[in-house]
Amino acid sequence: MKQNSIFIFQLFELDKTSVDMHYARHLSKDEKLKKLIKQHGPVKLEKKKNLCLYLCYSIMSQQLSVKVARVIRQRFLDLYGSNEPTPQQIVDTPFEKLRGIGLSNAKVNYIQNVARFEIEKGMSHQKLSKLNNEEVIEYLTVIKGVGRWTTEMLLMFALGREDVFAIDDLGLQQAVAGLYDLKHRKKKIMLSKILKIAEQWSPYRTYACMYMWRWKDNPPITSGKKEKKK
Repeated sequence: MKQNSIFIFQLFELDKTSVDMHYARHLSKDEKLKKLIKQHGPVKLEKKKNLCLYLCYSIMSQQLSVKVARVIRQRFLDLYGSNEPTPQQIVDTPFEKLRGIGLSNAKVNYIQNVARFEIEKGMSHQKLSKLNNEEVIEYLTVIKGVGRWTTEMLLMFALGREDVFAIDDLGLQQAVAGLYDLKHRKKKIMLSKILKIAEQWSPYRTYACMYMWRWKDNPPITSGKKEKKK
C-alpha cells in the first residue's frame, strides 16, 4: 500500500527549515529545480531514533488521512500509558486489542511482524549504518508488510539518507512527468525517462524528491484559469 509521500512530511511533522543548504549548488544546475529551491526554500532531513516504531507508524498510516492517522497513532500509544512501547510489548499485545484502536487484521499482523523482527534481528541505526541503501531495502523487505516504498521512506525520513529516489512513488512520478513535460503511453519507457532525469541529481536525490513532492502539491496555476478551492 502506498500514498502520496507529502503525507510523510505532515504525519511526522518534519522540520522544513535549515540554514544548511549544501545540496542547493548541485541541484541548482537543473534550472527547474533551481526555481523550486528558490520558491520553497531549504528542506531538512532528520533521523528518527526509534526505527521500529517509525515502521509501525508508517504501516498504521497507510491509506489514511493525516488526521485519522494521528488519531490511530495516539490510540496506539494510549494502550501503553501514552509511552512508546517496546517491541516485546507490541508482540505481547493481544490481537483484538490492537484491532480495537482501528487497525485492520493485516496491519495488526504487519506491525507485530516488525516488532518481532526488531527483537530477533534488530534494526538499530548502528546496524543499518553498515548497509548501503539497497542492502537496507533487501534487509527490511523480508518483513511481511514492509515493501520497497516503505523502506525507501525510512531511508529518507528516518535514516536521513541523502541519495534515495523512490521511483515507485506515484506522486513523484507525476511530479517529474508534469514538471519536465514527459509523455509516453508505455510506463516502462516513462519510468526510464524519469530515472535518467533523476541521475543528474545524485548524490542529493532525496532533497530533489522533497522538492518534487512540494511541486506536486503546489503546482503553478495556469494563466487564465481560476484556482480551485480546496
